[in-house]
Amino acid sequence: MSNMTLAQKIGQMTQAERQSCTPAEAKKFHLGSVMCGAGSTPGENKLKDWLTMADSYWQSSSVKDACHHGIPLLFGVDAIHGHNNLCQATIFPHNIGLGAANDPALIKEIAIITRKEVLASGLDWTFAPNLAVAKNQHWGRFYESFSQSPDITNKYVNNIITGLQNQLHTEGILACAKHWVGDGATSYGIDQGDAKISWQVLNKTHISPYITAINSGVMTVMASFNSWNGDKCHGHKFLLTDILKKQLKFSGFVVSDMNGIDYLSDDFYLSIAQGVNSGIDMFLVSENWKQFIRYLSNHVELGTVSISRVNDAVRRILTVKVAMGLLEAPKPSKRKWANDNSFGSMEHREVARKAVRKSLVLLKNHQNTLPLDKAARILVTGKNANNIGHQCGGFTIAWQGVSGNDEFEQATSIWHGIKKIAPNAFLKEQVEHVNANDHDVAIVVIGETPYAEGFGDIRNDDNLIIEAGSQINGQINVSEPYGSTIELQSLHSEDYATIKELTDKGLPVVVILISGRTLIINSELEESAAFVVAWLPGTEGQGISDVIFGDVNFQGKLSFDWPKNTVTSSLPLFPQGFGLHY
Repeated sequence: MSNMTLAQKIGQMTQAERQSCTPAEAKKFHLGSVMCGAGSTPGENKLKDWLTMADSYWQSSSVKDACHHGIPLLFGVDAIHGHNNLCQATIFPHNIGLGAANDPALIKEIAIITRKEVLASGLDWTFAPNLAVAKNQHWGRFYESFSQSPDITNKYVNNIITGLQNQLHTEGILACAKHWVGDGATSYGIDQGDAKISWQVLNKTHISPYITAINSGVMTVMASFNSWNGDKCHGHKFLLTDILKKQLKFSGFVVSDMNGIDYLSDDFYLSIAQGVNSGIDMFLVSENWKQFIRYLSNHVELGTVSISRVNDAVRRILTVKVAMGLLEAPKPSKRKWANDNSFGSMEHREVARKAVRKSLVLLKNHQNTLPLDKAARILVTGKNANNIGHQCGGFTIAWQGVSGNDEFEQATSIWHGIKKIAPNAFLKEQVEHVNANDHDVAIVVIGETPYAEGFGDIRNDDNLIIEAGSQINGQINVSEPYGSTIELQSLHSEDYATIKELTDKGLPVVVILISGRTLIINSELEESAAFVVAWLPGTEGQGISDVIFGDVNFQGKLSFDWPKNTVTSSLPLFPQGFGLHY
């Protein structure tokens, strides 16, 4: 560090989105990191395209000459349920399903496979795990939470961190605990909103998993978009420096969320100083990173940001790079797991299939409708029956997810899994003209379609945003919400209509719900003979047929209370821990 110029130091503190930064620019500005935003994919989105991309940035940043120290950059990605941006990768259930599985050993297997598939593409840092303790299903990131209480999360954290970072110096990837802190506690479940809770609640519930993560050796922590009692976490020196770094003795580095400092104030220049002085070390500035570099240089020259704070940030970043062996590592395509045959393999997919089986929760089984007879005449229908994109949810291929099967060459839809073992099953999109005498039972796959972050929020009143914004010191980034109610019949009326059409004909209906959250399902539940919650199971839909036909018993238990109505104080329809089995 003693030989580094200010430009070189500030470069290390900068992370750009790869579409806004060429490899040559990464070298010129000494960047510490680049990342692929969700849906930002190179070439044809094949493994070879990712390796070529990773090599190009590594090669450029590693050049040592009179003006450059040749410090390789870190390459980050949101691999949050497998390497979910990349075609042919193994996509696991989202965290809400893994919470229902309540299986720490399985979580370790998933983390190891995710590590191997990220390394296969040449990258070395994932922005996971999400340690949010979600308290409101109106939140668009609800499915990224394992449970409403930190207990299950705390059982998982060590296995996730060690599974990702194991043998970090030769064949691990950096983990990133996010989002620090309280994002699951915002009022009304508003994404990037305000967590109006006491220090005691924040510390006992929401900070708790981070203590486990730090003790497990996590090397990076991502700051959260939300505020705590009106003050933005991205500019919160008490939380970032006094608590995280000093009290909890976190020795790695803090990275901002994408453009997270933009919302600290109306003035980007002032936002930068606030973010740096509060304790953020690396700044994910997706597009205007050159302006960030220029402005931070001005702050140091003027004294509004001290050189000691810059040195602390750079020391933390370089320490992590040294600890993970990045300075000695060969180029990405020459590392141990690069382009490995295990990527997307059947062995990996079998673990994902097991995760699906373990995550399913049975809420109703009237007169032992399940398990189904494989020889039965089965009608399969519903908008999510043969749609792998829908069953994977958001943060899959694209930021907001995708619809259909075209992006998933080796994956299995729920229908594919059923058809494989039930020869008398038939898929029909329209059920108006179905003759009940032609079928013994119907499977109707219903629920949500993909969303991510704020676009997944449920808000029944825009005044909620006005109220939240008026109480926050800074700006709030508002997205169009997914809907205005958590009542499924109102949110997706087509689902209930399909179920009712069939039950009116006298067919017993097995409902499979694809959902990133607990919804009010009273009407659908009443009409069903059996009701299965499949969450967002990922690419291995045959894991569902394994269970509903009885090859494997139900094992999943709710990790969240299931609401009876919109009154938050009412008793749940099903409490946390509920789940039937054969």
